[in-house]
Amino acid sequence: MTLSTVANSAVIRAAGGVVWRERAGEVQVAVVHRPRYDDWTLPKGKLKRTESSLDGAVREVREEIGSQVAVGRLLISVDYVFAGQPKTVAFWSMREIEGHFVAGPEVDEVAWLPPDEARTLVSYGIYRDVIDDFQSVPVPHALIILVRHAKAGKRSSWAADDRDRPLDRAGRRQAERLAQFLLHFSPDRIVSADRTRCVQTMDPLAERLGIPIEVSETFTDEAFVEDPGRVERQLLGLGKPGSAVVVCSQGTAIPGLLSQLPIRPPIVDVTTH
Repeated sequence: MTLSTVANSAVIRAAGGVVWRERAGEVQVAVVHRPRYDDWTLPKGKLKRTESSLDGAVREVREEIGSQVAVGRLLISVDYVFAGQPKTVAFWSMREIEGHFVAGPEVDEVAWLPPDEARTLVSYGIYRDVIDDFQSVPVPHALIILVRHAKAGKRSSWAADDRDRPLDRAGRRQAERLAQFLLHFSPDRIVSADRTRCVQTMDPLAERLGIPIEVSETFTDEAFVEDPGRVERQLLGLGKPGSAVVVCSQGTAIPGLLSQLPIRPPIVDVTTH
């Protein structure tokens, strides 16, 4: 199997994960043995017809190694040609919450190894590249997911106080889809700017998780413009060990905050993942 540049048309889409856990203070990642090919690779598989790459990655990890996971950052994708067909595989970093592996016809063995050993064991160079990307950033002990509110129509068409401008029909659909996406990160806290459209964007997620939305003026555009440093400190202060928090904010504050952070985090378009 070799890494190749492929056209976008008729590409087979697949997804998987670098699944990690800690044992005795050491990070281990999962690699799987496929008896059909007698090779070692990362857990992954083809997407279903209407499935997003994140949904598919989580499903494939669950099916292949029996792990329930909390998703972290988006890793690199790899492209190659298999049996004459172009294929692209998206990968995510995933922390194992719990799991029970049962051998099957597709995967008959799973090995949990330090990343360097996993890198040596995998059979193809493209998966070593994925593990290298995983290792390029330390595994997080806290996760902050910064979300821009869903579509709320044009400001010019809303005659009342802009703070009360609600989501439109498309925005409500986006909020429902966003909730499904965010569930994969296993958040335990939701914070929203005190704007109706931000709170409504978080409503479906809060309902599914059964947790309240913490409403704050801190993450509004106005608060950021007035004191960017304070908002950045408040954001980073949400990162508590072992927690994952979703923060819904606005279109000026978010890019401003991202530009100030020492390491630029990945930006993910939910419509493509």
